[in-house]
Amino acid sequence: MPPHCDSLDGPVVTAARRALEERDVDRVLPYVSEEGEPEVREAFELTAKARTLGQEAQEVADRWFFETVVRVHRSGEGAPFTGLKPAGLDVGPVIPAAERALDAGSADELAGMLCEIVREQVEEHHGHAMALKEHAAEGVAATRAYVEACLGLQVWAHHLYKQAIAVPHAPTRRS
Repeated sequence: MPPHCDSLDGPVVTAARRALEERDVDRVLPYVSEEGEPEVREAFELTAKARTLGQEAQEVADRWFFETVVRVHRSGEGAPFTGLKPAGLDVGPVIPAAERALDAGSADELAGMLCEIVREQVEEHHGHAMALKEHAAEGVAATRAYVEACLGLQVWAHHLYKQAIAVPHAPTRRS
């Protein structure tokens, strides 16, 4: 997964920042599992107190709160926390397209983009296998290369299929 939920300009930190600015922990709670909610509430209260102790204390407390919220969020996904990522990292074209689809209320652009990417990749994998097929009768090594390309296409297609029908986002754990 590209840096998104764990980046300083991602949706989790954006919600955490909004919660601090508005002094409303409920702004960030939808991004964490129910079982992680008490930890985030406690971190919010401690951060709110520390923010009154000066600019440096506020910066440290805010950073700690962001790290806590992202760590709890990632835990709810069953994923490790590997630290906050800087803002502005490239997340590729698909996440922004998915965000635009949600904002616009239409999945047309996202579906078109994904279909085009899949079509290009299918044609590339298939074309590679077909090129090797022409020489498959030229001995074991050539046949092996063809078989590897065929199996590679089949396994790749199966993984793509499994991912396409999978739950879109790991559900947060329920108590």
